[in-house]
Amino acid sequence: MSLTQDEVMAVGIVIALNEKKRKRSKWTKDWLLKRDQISHTNLMKELKLDPDEWRNYMRMDESTYVELLNMVTPFITCKDTVMRKSISPHERLIATLRFLATGRSLQDLSFSAVMGTSTLSKIIPETCVAIYKVLKKDYLKFPATEKEWKTVGEQFEFRWNFPHCLGAVDGKHVWITPPSESGSYYWNYKGYNSLVLMAVVNANYEFIMADIGTNGRVSDGGVIDNTEFGKRLKDEKLCIPHESVTATSNCVLPYVFVGDEAFALRTDFLKPYSQKDLHSEKRVFNYRLSRARRVAENAFGIMASRFRIFHTCINLKLTSIDKVVMACVVLHNYLRKACPSDYSPEDCFHREDRISKMILPGLTADPNYLAGLQHGQGSRNYPEIAKVVRDRFKDYFVNAGAVAWQKDFI
Repeated sequence: MSLTQDEVMAVGIVIALNEKKRKRSKWTKDWLLKRDQISHTNLMKELKLDPDEWRNYMRMDESTYVELLNMVTPFITCKDTVMRKSISPHERLIATLRFLATGRSLQDLSFSAVMGTSTLSKIIPETCVAIYKVLKKDYLKFPATEKEWKTVGEQFEFRWNFPHCLGAVDGKHVWITPPSESGSYYWNYKGYNSLVLMAVVNANYEFIMADIGTNGRVSDGGVIDNTEFGKRLKDEKLCIPHESVTATSNCVLPYVFVGDEAFALRTDFLKPYSQKDLHSEKRVFNYRLSRARRVAENAFGIMASRFRIFHTCINLKLTSIDKVVMACVVLHNYLRKACPSDYSPEDCFHREDRISKMILPGLTADPNYLAGLQHGQGSRNYPEIAKVVRDRFKDYFVNAGAVAWQKDFI
């Protein structure tokens, strides 16, 4: 007896429902039950005998790792159940750090961590939240008073001969897999989907502010207006000190942030002179500004080289990407203080060879995976008072604040 088309479809639906009701024959895969025997936690025990390999594997020395583990343990500890043993904080932290350090896919990482991809997709964001929570207070401090801002300015003047600089501002595109049906919303000028990481960096290559979340389509300096920092700067709510005499001269200068050509010129934000019609004094200013703002480029470069997740397309939910990126930011600052010689040795930084009169580049952000913001096209009509402030700094750099070698690099 032949069945009608409707009867065939009905039979198919019944079969499908019966298949769905079938119980799984196993709670989990056999090899996942052997995590204690075959995961990379056993490799960690062997690496303790070779500190150099430990540092290469974990991006930090053992004592720093133990300190970090102790801090996050209360926030990532789960209880055992009658069904199975929970994944320890040690295993959770190792898996997360290896994900950040290597940029491997969850599928690939699951074999060395001996955890399912669905488990990792939950554990990694949770652990990143814990890392950010325990480190943010001490390692991502945004100045809140005039005194704290002046301390930042003193560091820039001491290290980079740029007085009253409150921070180097820069933004980078972080490569992501966009949400479905998002169209070109995250598509940037480099030709891939991204979120923008905006940051302010101090004279010691440490982030003092970071903001992730603006879609990559907003690809010029206007992206700063979407950050809390940009809004507070515009509304004059950052407690920026009033202009005062510099530490090494009788010149009175305002306090400013510095950035590259992507940003708008303001009385509290300096950018280079346009490459058109540059004369000697403007070249000196551009060189001195470049010395100060390159700390931001270097900070991004060091972070990206240590956490290779920035060299891949991050294939997570947008909320999870935010957590991953901010965890990397605070880890960068933490490791810069806890083990600077291991995390960021001297060859990481740009240097000036005053014999050859060349600038030796350190680590900079990879243009293919952590690209800078798009520079504005053509000239802009900036307020005259902003141009006056820039000219005041220019006059300072070619007179009272001149350094002996500056003309060798212009």
